[in-house]
Amino acid sequence: MSVVIFPEVLARVARLPAARVEGQGRTVRELVEDVCGRHAGLREHLFYGNDQFKEHFLLTAGGELLEADSPLPGEAELDIMLATSGGLDCDELSNDEVRRYVRHITLPDVGRSGQLRLKNARVLIIGTGGLGSPVSLYLAAAGIGTLGLVDFDRVESSNLQRQVVHGTSTLGQAKVESARRRLHDLNPDIRIDAHDCALTPDNALQLVGDYDLVIDGTDNFATRYLLNDACVLLKRPLVYGALHRFDGQVSLFNHQDGPCYRCLYPQSPPAELAPNCNAGGVIGVLPGVVGLLQATEAIKLILGIGEPLVGRLMRFDALAMRFAEVRFKRRADCITCSSARTDRTLRAEPPVACAATATGDAALDDARFVSPQQLQLSLASGADLQLLDVREPNELEVCRLPTALNIPLGELGERLHELDRVRPLCLICYGGPRAERAARQLLEAGHIEVTVLRGGLKAWARDVDPDMPLY
Repeated sequence: MSVVIFPEVLARVARLPAARVEGQGRTVRELVEDVCGRHAGLREHLFYGNDQFKEHFLLTAGGELLEADSPLPGEAELDIMLATSGGLDCDELSNDEVRRYVRHITLPDVGRSGQLRLKNARVLIIGTGGLGSPVSLYLAAAGIGTLGLVDFDRVESSNLQRQVVHGTSTLGQAKVESARRRLHDLNPDIRIDAHDCALTPDNALQLVGDYDLVIDGTDNFATRYLLNDACVLLKRPLVYGALHRFDGQVSLFNHQDGPCYRCLYPQSPPAELAPNCNAGGVIGVLPGVVGLLQATEAIKLILGIGEPLVGRLMRFDALAMRFAEVRFKRRADCITCSSARTDRTLRAEPPVACAATATGDAALDDARFVSPQQLQLSLASGADLQLLDVREPNELEVCRLPTALNIPLGELGERLHELDRVRPLCLICYGGPRAERAARQLLEAGHIEVTVLRGGLKAWARDVDPDMPLY
């Protein structure tokens, strides 16, 4: 079954039940004919008397312009756009929209005019993961007219514990497409622009410049600083959110002459202190709390009501169920938003590694690495081999090799006495980098027969034990 997406104004005039209507057909024409056959008032608006499509409509699917006889895949989304307006009637609310948003419209601070502001708003969400899920769901439900989604990742089963915009049926799909399907099901009358890409210095200004307001749902420092700088250059407000384990943060940057992200955190932390969501984990409900606060801040900003989080960092401790606030100001020496800045180019931030991914400077000799298959053969043959897992104990709750000793990388220096200097030693971590750092430390301490499992347990699961759960 395919879907035809009609301009809201056409859906209203043709008395369609919704702007998204299912149909069947192998070509564009067959699909549209099938829908017209079930909705009598539609044909006269789409076709001339000679059965040709009227020229003021554009037929698109997957970002490509199509002809009437263009073939379609089995489950296509055909977007019929008004060539003059793009399909959004933003000058008024339809009766259906009034019914949908009645709880907003009856609020004294919103009303019809406020709901129209939401309908006219263009909001860009960077990331459709833990934070982007609740943000996008509630902004779509609120009637934000255009949502832009930026993400390059694919849906994995480990996402579903917290990334509620996705589901089992979309495993393996691009996250932006998975989210678009769910959001259009929630609210078919809004426009969703899916950008299946990473945010880079080459595209950041173009992406941010197309929207009124930006929401930060990123999970790494390099992208966060890049996004902040683009928003400052283009004078776009940035709603910030961050997560770690049981703690969350929310603020609003670059609004009302307020501070930017670099005013709060001029530099990212070093690798040994940088939090990592994979290794450290995050309680599944925390993104919901923080994401809803971000969505609330965005809606307030669009409506022009309430007190925005400018110069205020809201902190949420889920274990103590306590909110706290830290006030901060613009830095006179901020390299991004101070008056001293003269250039208008984006600087590419170097990737900020966390303790789980930083490998250090000196590369190990290739002979120090063993493949998962080589390690499997050694273990099967009964080789006298010490296995040392240098991950944190909480990571071992998910997966481990049963005979491995666990000494976290940060404790290795003070626990060297627990290792046999004579026996060969193979180091293991999740992806490899921490084991490489541990190997260099052990070689410097005088251990001789030291090897590293190349690719870590992720490679072991891929090549040896596909049933091993990963995180």
